[in-house]
Amino acid sequence: MDVKTLCLAVLSQRDATGYEIRKQFAEGPFAHFQKASLGAIYPALTKAAEEGLVTVTAEAQDGRPDKKIYSLTSAGSAALLRACETAPGDDQYRSDLLFQIFFACLQHPERISRLIDKRIAEYEAQIANLTAKEETCAGQPGMDFVRGLGCAIYSAAADYMRQNRGPLLEKLRSETRHAAE
Repeated sequence: MDVKTLCLAVLSQRDATGYEIRKQFAEGPFAHFQKASLGAIYPALTKAAEEGLVTVTAEAQDGRPDKKIYSLTSAGSAALLRACETAPGDDQYRSDLLFQIFFACLQHPERISRLIDKRIAEYEAQIANLTAKEETCAGQPGMDFVRGLGCAIYSAAADYMRQNRGPLLEKLRSETRHAAE
């Protein structure tokens, strides 16, 4: 999905500022499957406003610039629905960790061990975060499905790392010993 569509999706739930929209992708319900930076959100909102998909209301603040609050229009709702009805693109998974592990033979095995342990802890934190949002998703089947799938993916990844870290480290240590001989 493009960032403009992602913004429309957030605004379909409630009016929001650009910062509040960004928060939905940093720590809100979209955090585990979509990314959107402030540098992309504001141009997308400007374009959406030009196209009549959102309206902007300026709210005065003492000693600060006006706060811009964005609202979805009926044209924006229709555009979001059209985007939701198109065939989704392939999922894209990018991981700096997997890139580093791919080249594990160039690194010390203990560093790889720490990287894996840290990522397992991060996955467990994500699972706890998503589990804590279970009540928020009650009565919203699509949202609950996505939350549950996120838990399943993080759980499967953590389990795989737990089960396979030992054999990986053993092979790396063996190669390190052979290289030293």
